[in-house]
Amino acid sequence: MSGRKIRSKNIKLFRKYVTIIVGSILMAAAINLIYEPLGLVTGGIAGLAIVVKEITKFIWEGGLPIWIFTVIVNIPLFIIAIKLLGLKTMFNVFIGTVSLIIALMIIPIYDFQFNDILLSSVVGGAISGVGMGMVFSASASTGGTDLLATLIHRYKRHISVPFILTFIDGAIIVLGALVFGIGKALYAIIAVFITAKVSDGILEGLKFAKMAYIISDEYIKIADEIMTTLDRGVTGLSSTGMYSNKDRKMLFCVVSKNEIVKITEIAKKIDPNSFVIVNDVREVMGEGFIEYRQ
Repeated sequence: MSGRKIRSKNIKLFRKYVTIIVGSILMAAAINLIYEPLGLVTGGIAGLAIVVKEITKFIWEGGLPIWIFTVIVNIPLFIIAIKLLGLKTMFNVFIGTVSLIIALMIIPIYDFQFNDILLSSVVGGAISGVGMGMVFSASASTGGTDLLATLIHRYKRHISVPFILTFIDGAIIVLGALVFGIGKALYAIIAVFITAKVSDGILEGLKFAKMAYIISDEYIKIADEIMTTLDRGVTGLSSTGMYSNKDRKMLFCVVSKNEIVKITEIAKKIDPNSFVIVNDVREVMGEGFIEYRQ
C-alpha cells in the first residue's frame, strides 16, 4: 500500500474516531445536564442508571453515580459480545462506550433550574439526537441496551433488534414512571421522540438526494439538456400510456437536493406539458454520490 493511501486511510480513521468521541460527549452532556437533574428516564442504560441512582440515595450519598452503573452493566455485556461477535466487530462499540463513560464521569451533573420542562425535553432530545446520529454515522454505538438487544437477537432470530430494543427501553421508561411519576415519563417520551427524529435526520441527511421521473414527448431534448447542463446521467425507461396506448420513454434521474429545481425548470422550459414526479431518496451509492467501500 502506497504512502498516500496509508495517509488517507489514517485520516479517515481519525475522523471516524473523533466523530464517535464527540457524539458520545454530546450524549453524556444531555444525560448529566438535562435528563438526570430533571428525572427524565429516556430508556437505555443511562435511563436505568438514573433510576438506580434515585433509589440508592439512602445507601449511597447522592446515589450510585451514573457512570459507575454504566461500567458495571457494560462489562458483562462486552465479555459476552466479544466472545460471540469477535473483538474486531466490537472495537467501534468499545470506543463509543468508553468515550461515553469518561464523559459521564467528567461532565458535572448540574441543575440549571429550567422552568420549562417541555423545552428542556426538546433541547435534551436534540443534543442527544445529534450525538447519537454522529456515533451511528461512524458505524458505532455506546453499548448498553443496543448491545443487549443484539445479543438477545442472536438467540431469538425471529424477533428483530429494533423490537427487542423498543421493549427493553419501554420497560425502563415504565420503571422511570414508577420512580419519578407519570408526568416525567411523558416528557421523557417526548425527548426520546426528538432524539430519534434528529439522529435519523443526521443519518439520512448524509445520503439524502432527489429522484425525478419525467414523462414527455420531448424526452430526447430534456435528457440532452440535463446531461449537458448538470452533468448527470439520465436513464430512459420504456413506458406506455394506458389512456392513449402510446409508447414513449420515461426519463429517470437521481440528483442532489439543490439540483432538483433545475431538473424541473429544464423539463418545463422544453415541454410545458411535461409530467414530472419528484421523490425523496434516502441513500445513493455510485458515481457522483457516495462511493461504496467494503
